[in-house]
Amino acid sequence: MPELPEVETTRRGIEPHALGRRIVALEVYEPRLRWPVSPSLPARVAGQRITGTDRRAKYLLIRLTSGTLLLHLGMSGSLRVLSADTPRIAHDQFDLRLDSGQTLRFNDPRRFGSLHFTQDPARHRLLAHLAPEPFDAAFDADYLWGVARGRRVAVKQLLMNSRLVVGVGNIYASEALFRARILPERQARSLSRAEAGRLVRAVRAVLAQAIRVGGTTLRDFVRPNGSPGYFRQKLHVYERAGEPCRVCRTMIGHATQQGRSTYYCPKCQK
Repeated sequence: MPELPEVETTRRGIEPHALGRRIVALEVYEPRLRWPVSPSLPARVAGQRITGTDRRAKYLLIRLTSGTLLLHLGMSGSLRVLSADTPRIAHDQFDLRLDSGQTLRFNDPRRFGSLHFTQDPARHRLLAHLAPEPFDAAFDADYLWGVARGRRVAVKQLLMNSRLVVGVGNIYASEALFRARILPERQARSLSRAEAGRLVRAVRAVLAQAIRVGGTTLRDFVRPNGSPGYFRQKLHVYERAGEPCRVCRTMIGHATQQGRSTYYCPKCQK
């Protein structure tokens, strides 16, 4: 957390304010993020214009006239659009000040986020080996069925493997498996091709719905305008252990898989 919908929400939120703007300054208040922010970065980006924004997996790409900034929100980060004179609060880590008088301010209580600069994002070590996006045509029933065959790993862990498909984190994997009516602890190799197709459609539907309502706010995430994401109200199983299933009224179950909480309906999912 934040996951793909939260990053895409952030991208869409900052783009109208950032596109075409010149960077006046990058002010780094705390360089000790997941990886240290390069001390040469402020001088490298000052004066450049923002030519576009993209997303790859859970990374936000801010395209410049020369090069690209890669931002990862980590486990607790958010990027807000503020007036440049807005007083800082605890855990504000850097400001990307724009010539409009606004700033893109990154807040990250746990400091697991990161900020990098690259001339070639596709070859950057953090992006070079990533798998297809969930919305790519390459991520289809045949692809998922093919990578699942012969794998004993639980199907939920398969969905969360960024070398097989990117951006499907813990919340959305649990929700997609519920919609596809597949138990998260089943071995991936047990999926039929029809079930793989259902799961692909469920992954896309869950992510698309989450993006439409601004992602999920459980604890720290806020949208660029400071408001929370509203997908939490749409959750069918995640963090609903002991509550009735919205479909069949059976109590939602809870399990731990590789140290992560998993939620499921024992009646709806097989």
